[in-house]
Amino acid sequence: MSGQKRTVFYLSDRTGITAETLGHSLLTQFDNITWETVNAPFLDSVEKAGAVREQIDRAAEHDGCRPLIFSTLLKPEILDVIKQANCRVFDFFETFIHSVEEELHQPFAGMAGRSHSLQHHMAYFKRIAAINYVLAHDDGIDPRHFKEAEIILVGVSRSGKTPACLYLGLQYGIAAANYPFTPDDMHVQQLPEVLQMVRSKLFGLTLSAAQLHVIRSERHPGSQYASLAQCALEIEWQESIFHRYHIPFQDTTRISIEEISTIILNRCGLKRRLYG
Repeated sequence: MSGQKRTVFYLSDRTGITAETLGHSLLTQFDNITWETVNAPFLDSVEKAGAVREQIDRAAEHDGCRPLIFSTLLKPEILDVIKQANCRVFDFFETFIHSVEEELHQPFAGMAGRSHSLQHHMAYFKRIAAINYVLAHDDGIDPRHFKEAEIILVGVSRSGKTPACLYLGLQYGIAAANYPFTPDDMHVQQLPEVLQMVRSKLFGLTLSAAQLHVIRSERHPGSQYASLAQCALEIEWQESIFHRYHIPFQDTTRISIEEISTIILNRCGLKRRLYG
């Protein structure tokens, strides 16, 4: 069917991050559907479940079709209330937990929020430290401490360095710095001196001149900085620098921030700090 409008609920007794991440990954495989998203985190009582059940029924009546429910609810009495609504429930724990119990020969703990708790406290605090490092070393700030970075992203202005660094820090606990190439660097025609001593940590981000032109024009329309000619000149210069100094780099024109970060991790051999 094309042009459908459907409602999807993400339900959890904690943050709902797992339910939303997995559910969204599944729904991206289906085209021509406009999704109305409803998040219901901290759904930890029968009373709250009753209110959500009424919301689901109203959505079903409004849409003319039953909503999809993606759930990581642990308490069966709460999930039972939701199942009374006019909906289709996909519960991730219910789907997988019993098979895992059988394989491991032990019952699951049944404790909510473990995947996003401070249980793995050392990894958690390392991620916080990494985020602080990223914020303190964005856009070439304080290059004296670049030696402490695990990775330093380089590229021209608006090539995606800052969001990639933030994602690496937040999701994977990577201490990432970044340095923007400027027109002054182009006049020198060599790698900036501040980067010479940390060349082994450099990773370049590039993109098409056309996309860079679009991105820059959103903030500085009609400027020389955003002109297609200037964008093409800077891209050509930076890629020549990448090749001359053997700096690994990635064209990000058609890939997401998640893909960019994963490519960087894999190509540079960086360790993910998710759970310890």
